[in-house]
Amino acid sequence: MMSQVEKVIVFDLNNEEYGIPVKNVKSIEKIQFITRVPKVNNFVKGVINLRGVVTPIIDLRLRFNLEEKEYNERTRIIIVTFEDKEVGFIVDSANDVIDIPNDCVESAPEVVGEQVHDYIEGIAKLDKRLLIILDLEKVLDINDDAEMNVVEVK
Repeated sequence: MMSQVEKVIVFDLNNEEYGIPVKNVKSIEKIQFITRVPKVNNFVKGVINLRGVVTPIIDLRLRFNLEEKEYNERTRIIIVTFEDKEVGFIVDSANDVIDIPNDCVESAPEVVGEQVHDYIEGIAKLDKRLLIILDLEKVLDINDDAEMNVVEVK
């Protein structure tokens, strides 16, 4: 019997590899002009007009309380859809698409930095790579003090 596999987009953040299921990724864009929005949390960079859709943009470095980094030619915005929301995540770079067998994914160990741990669905062990699989529901948790009301912009 074949083990179940999930396709994920692999991206870099602070020299760590993360994965988001391909089924949640709409597109990967180069960094572009972001319009600031007042009264939102610092990790919400603002919004972009992406092919006529106003899309909120979150800097994942700031979301995970990592050090902010200048954007460069490798910086990407990964446009994800989750439930009925569309949001862009700013990441250091987007690397590739890989298949992860479900039996390679373990739950996240408690010792992972608590801030990031809250957003992890699991850790995939692939040969010499460890890939952190994000829990999009938690990354996009709107009930986190209503800090992300920008996601409701229609």
